[in-house]
Amino acid sequence: MANIKSQIKRNLQNERRRLRNKAVRSELRTRTRSAIAAGESGADNAVEALRLAVRRLDQAAAKGVIHKNTAARRKSRLMRRINAAGGEATGG
Repeated sequence: MANIKSQIKRNLQNERRRLRNKAVRSELRTRTRSAIAAGESGADNAVEALRLAVRRLDQAAAKGVIHKNTAARRKSRLMRRINAAGGEATGG
C-alpha cells in the first residue's frame, strides 16, 4: 500500500479508470456478438446492429480504451464476416 498521498490518489484514479475501461470492453464484445448474430440470421435490425457496433468501436478508440488500429481491424473483420454471411448490412 502506498504511503505517499499523491500515489494513493493515483491508485484510486487508476482503479476507477480500470473499471470504466472494463465496462467499455465488455460492451464492445456484446455489440459485436449481437451484430454478428443479426447479420448471420438475416434479421431486420442487422444494419442497425452493425452501425451501433462500429460506433462503439470508434468511441472506444477515441477515448483511448483501445488503439485506433485495433478498432479499425475489428471493424474490418466485422464487416467481412457479416458480408460473407450474405448480409447486405454494409453501413458505417
